[in-house]
Amino acid sequence: MPLGFVESESVGVITHPSSSTIHQLALHSSRLALRRFGEQELRLLDAALSAGPDVSALLHTRSSARCLLREAAAQAFSVPDLGTRLSIADFFARAFALAGDVESCLAMRYEALLLREAKYPDDLHLQVSNEEWLTFAKDCLDNGFYTIASKAFANALVHIDPSCPRYLDPTNSILKKDKINGISGLQNLAKSLSALRSVQTQSAEYMKRKASEVNDKCNLHLQKAKLPGSSMFRLGENVNAIIVHSIWDPETTSVSVASSAAVSLRKPVK
Repeated sequence: MPLGFVESESVGVITHPSSSTIHQLALHSSRLALRRFGEQELRLLDAALSAGPDVSALLHTRSSARCLLREAAAQAFSVPDLGTRLSIADFFARAFALAGDVESCLAMRYEALLLREAKYPDDLHLQVSNEEWLTFAKDCLDNGFYTIASKAFANALVHIDPSCPRYLDPTNSILKKDKINGISGLQNLAKSLSALRSVQTQSAEYMKRKASEVNDKCNLHLQKAKLPGSSMFRLGENVNAIIVHSIWDPETTSVSVASSAAVSLRKPVK
């Protein structure tokens, strides 16, 4: 659907974003097509999302921006360089946050964290910290992405380094143990919620399948029940035709029957 011509789902009327909004989104789209992923592009997006004649137009602008960003993100990661892909993931995480696309934002954040893990495994300043994994895991948990949250909590546990000097004294050792227990508890919660959702999904699919089977059986029974009545109706028509159209032939002592089924009964002549 072209930018600037969107149908309101709530009231069924056509809403037109302002010309400046259309221009800003179009400009933003063209810059993404040129692989421009920087602060200026984020400012253009923010300006487009902030302008609009009414709430409905703003909502449709946000929806258009989300579609635009998803299409651009799907094509943006074709480069092999980890550093470039990391910058792209960071850009789209911020862009999706501006557009209010929580799921895509979390997906880009996860991609960025994994790319940093791969690119800077031994760099203490650039590698992903325990706090970053923990923050991301909690955000996933709060937004219902339990499987990813569980994986992120596991990464947070891995990044509690027992060789770090701050954990050498007894006090910090206790704090470390408490922190591990807290993260483990959240991870178990995420696993439980993920399993519960899986069970609910399977139950819903099972009930849907059973309902479909019941409907099929009911339809089959109805069809079987209708067949005798239909046959009897046709048989009744044939019988009526026999009664009405039967003619007695005294010379041949036969009965000629003109019916819809073209039935003829003939008695041999003696």
